[in-house]
Amino acid sequence: MNLTSAFIKASEAGRSLHVTDPAVFTDALLLIASETEKRSGVIISENEKDLALMDKWDPNYDRLLLNPERISGIVSDIRNVARMASPLGRILSDTIRPNGLKISRISVPFGVVGVIYESRPNVTFDVFSLCLKSGNACILKGGSEAINSNKEIVGIIKSCLEKLKINPDIITLLPAGRNETNQLLNARSYVDLIIPRGSRELIEFVRKNSTIPVIETGAGICHTYFDEFGDKLKGRDIINNAKTRRVSVCNALDCLIIHKKRLGDLAFLVDLCSGSNVEIYADKEAFCALKGKYPLKLLHKSTKGSFGTEFLSYRMAVKTVESFNDALKHIEVYGSRHSEAIISENDERINLFLTLVDASSVYSNASTAFTDGSEFGLGAEIGISTQKLHARGPMALEEMTTYKWLIKGNGQIRK
Repeated sequence: MNLTSAFIKASEAGRSLHVTDPAVFTDALLLIASETEKRSGVIISENEKDLALMDKWDPNYDRLLLNPERISGIVSDIRNVARMASPLGRILSDTIRPNGLKISRISVPFGVVGVIYESRPNVTFDVFSLCLKSGNACILKGGSEAINSNKEIVGIIKSCLEKLKINPDIITLLPAGRNETNQLLNARSYVDLIIPRGSRELIEFVRKNSTIPVIETGAGICHTYFDEFGDKLKGRDIINNAKTRRVSVCNALDCLIIHKKRLGDLAFLVDLCSGSNVEIYADKEAFCALKGKYPLKLLHKSTKGSFGTEFLSYRMAVKTVESFNDALKHIEVYGSRHSEAIISENDERINLFLTLVDASSVYSNASTAFTDGSEFGLGAEIGISTQKLHARGPMALEEMTTYKWLIKGNGQIRK
């Protein structure tokens, strides 16, 4: 199936947004939120068709699941984005040169944003909300596992756009096939930016095959380092929350690093995790510290593959280190530059950790579960960028714009 005509329509629709009153974007999002509430039962019914084809033990099952509570959260996020100030037309700099030229830098949309993602139909709402509010058209390439959910969601969005006489081609859902992905990655004449959201394998594939600029988001291998000066009461709650709050998301804890001097507290630190049947893959020292104190059926000896793995399930690695510097080295080698945390009561250690760790979000004495656009007060997010160009961390409205220079003169010429 050749998608060129769909790409052309998306590009033309995107240009129409440039001359649309931003107040219309707000009205559209509020209408979509209301219609999503009204049709939540239909959305859940279509989602159940997708769920029926997936193994309940698959880590992606939780990502795929939509229920009344999650739809309520989605609706709340849409309304939050609707009420936020427009990110468009902001004057980023303004100066008058000695020759009288007035030079301004203002925020503008990218144009057409292509997003490739797996499993999570809530991303369809998030992406569209942020793209519309920031004046961008979007082309969505969801996974085949969520096709029924995504079709229903995009259908609701398009019907709302038509009611408000907004070109419905500002959102395009592509068929779920590999060929369609390749066409999108090579639609350089029509698409301005590609954002992959999903596994490390997906992101790597997009990065290697796209002819369009890419912002990498999604893969999160998150560590929490329990320092020799850590408070074990804080630590136990933080570790349990980071690991078990929602295991299938990118900000979930994958590896607990513990200073050797605090191995005696390890059983206490992971005690709450046993209540969620978290399987622990512990190195030699940690295994000995946990043997007989953590359920045997949940305790395993680590292998080389236990570290640097994004588990997306009720599994976690434990690494023992001799020093603070060893903890930093482990994160440097195995981290994905997503979210990293230290638990310590030593201010010097905390400040060094915050300064030296190379990640989009670095925490002290708090759960990595907070790495989220909504939790950061950004309304919603496209994803968590783990790179350093343009956007880093939760990508929200501001990150969905670029800028251009406006130069106003009165007959000036350059010698």
